[in-house]
Amino acid sequence: MEKVETKILYELASSKKTFWELLDRVNAPLKDFVAALKRLNENALIAADEAGFSLTDMGRGQIKLESLSFEAKPCPLCRGKRIIPEAKFKEVLDEFKRIAQKRPSPTVNFFQGYMLESDVVARAALMHYYGDLAGKNVVLIGDDDLLSVALALTRLPSRITVLDIDKRLGEFIGSINREYSFNIEYVEYNVADPLPTELLGKFDVFSSEPLETLSGLRAFLTRGLACLKENGVGYFGLTLYEASLKKWLAVQRLLSRMNCVVTDIIQGFSVYPMDYGTANYEEFAYNLGFKVGRNLGVNWYKSALFRFEVLGKAKLPMSANKKLRIQFVDKEEDLTHPALYHKFKDGS
Repeated sequence: MEKVETKILYELASSKKTFWELLDRVNAPLKDFVAALKRLNENALIAADEAGFSLTDMGRGQIKLESLSFEAKPCPLCRGKRIIPEAKFKEVLDEFKRIAQKRPSPTVNFFQGYMLESDVVARAALMHYYGDLAGKNVVLIGDDDLLSVALALTRLPSRITVLDIDKRLGEFIGSINREYSFNIEYVEYNVADPLPTELLGKFDVFSSEPLETLSGLRAFLTRGLACLKENGVGYFGLTLYEASLKKWLAVQRLLSRMNCVVTDIIQGFSVYPMDYGTANYEEFAYNLGFKVGRNLGVNWYKSALFRFEVLGKAKLPMSANKKLRIQFVDKEEDLTHPALYHKFKDGS
């Protein structure tokens, strides 16, 4: 039996669960998860109705019942993040939540979405824990999450620069700069284009939530590395939902070739809502052949946080300073992008 199928059976052994609750507990590529659900249902190991999924007697026969007497959970204090924002980070979170309420709404045209505010501040706290904030020059490639604002609220970095394609974000950052006397730099930038030369090798730290196609990951990571000084540090997120372990291996090989060492991989560090009103990435669930009820608030979509360090100077590929062709949707591994199952009004 496949690993994903086994995980689903054990999750249902304790109680009936909705589609969204199962997604929250089974961290696996979405297409593998859906295929496993269908196989289990076809083989009468699970039963499905509008209220969710449950284990059949036949399915119960596939599990080791003694294992149900044992339980392991992530730490309830840090929620598996290994870090707890303390002291002034609590004030930062309160103010960041107020600012984030006024942010531009996500749009599917840029495949936008943003993590929970508490997770943004937790990333800032982890960066501080590792000495990657105070006095540092930080560059963000893409900033849907407004990490730049959370970092600016600490008043610790020497420089914060945001490279992002969305002009609305630049206007929003400009208004926050004026209101709070910040100096966040905004550069309108498409990651497919070569970097402005004045940014090359100027930063100590870079952070990004890249596209999860292979070409997107290469583009975001190589652009980020090109911005770093010697012995720089990088942070980025990567899911299992839309990035298989083969893709994870490709990312690790890419980092290794560029002279980078992964120091941390923290599963489930960043949590994303998936329905923003203006952009809904949960519609795929209603086209699977199951009767799936509306998500009533389960934030199932989670991203692992990678931290890496460059050993000396990054060994950049020849393409690092050239225009790149980027695939925005991976039809082999992605299910959530609305372009996969309907056309937008503008035809994109």
